[in-house]
Amino acid sequence: MVYSGKVAWVTGASSGIGAALARDLAGRGAHLILSGRDEARLAEVAEDCGETLILPFDVRDDAALADATAEAIAWKGGVDIAFANAGVSQRSRALKTDMQVYRDIIAIDLTAQIAFSQGLIGHMVERGSGALAFISSIAGKVGVPMRTAYSAVKFGLAGYGDALRAELSQTGVSVHMIYPGSVATNVSRNALKGDGALRGVSDKAIDEGIPAGDAARTMLDGIANGEREILVAQGAELAMGEARRTPEALFDQVEAMVAQGYMERMEETE
Repeated sequence: MVYSGKVAWVTGASSGIGAALARDLAGRGAHLILSGRDEARLAEVAEDCGETLILPFDVRDDAALADATAEAIAWKGGVDIAFANAGVSQRSRALKTDMQVYRDIIAIDLTAQIAFSQGLIGHMVERGSGALAFISSIAGKVGVPMRTAYSAVKFGLAGYGDALRAELSQTGVSVHMIYPGSVATNVSRNALKGDGALRGVSDKAIDEGIPAGDAARTMLDGIANGEREILVAQGAELAMGEARRTPEALFDQVEAMVAQGYMERMEETE
């Protein structure tokens, strides 16, 4: 993908990876749509991004998402690439985690990201082009202690993205699963504790992690190169991700099933 002149929609764009993606995309000539809950912080990011549309909303609000999707598509006649990046992490033992924390993280990190994608795939398929990028995590490849809810949703997001990629493989729409390790953002500080309160402090691994700008560059380069699975990590985290990397031959096999009419045969039996 060449980003120049393309319309890119980034959720969770007010800080961290989302803000870094927005700034890098702007530098590559993309037109930016920025979404998140904090309109003032989105406006600060927009100052670095040239021509920008700001669409603030809570990803759990289905009506607001539908309105934002319609406005995003209408802005310049379509959305070329969408980044499902909004989310919240966790730092708590399963034994000390309220069930509501699981429900909240599932709603924000999984259900809302699927809803975001579902609102765009019809539009992209109709145009015969587009790209969807989902920000998972190395914790979506390897179950990580203190993140049972977070790992669950990131594994789930990967399953949705991989299955969606296969379904769309004959349409001109690409799907990219991105697995960051520790990136220097406020993700740990904003993580939920077992009672649902914000943690409020960061981790040494996060503070010493990959700079957000470097992580964004790796992600965008990977998408531009057509990579279906993009690991953005270093050291032990990279080794974990590589150990669980999906073989390209397996992606090819599943996409070949679609090309050979698998979905049509399944529908004929209904």
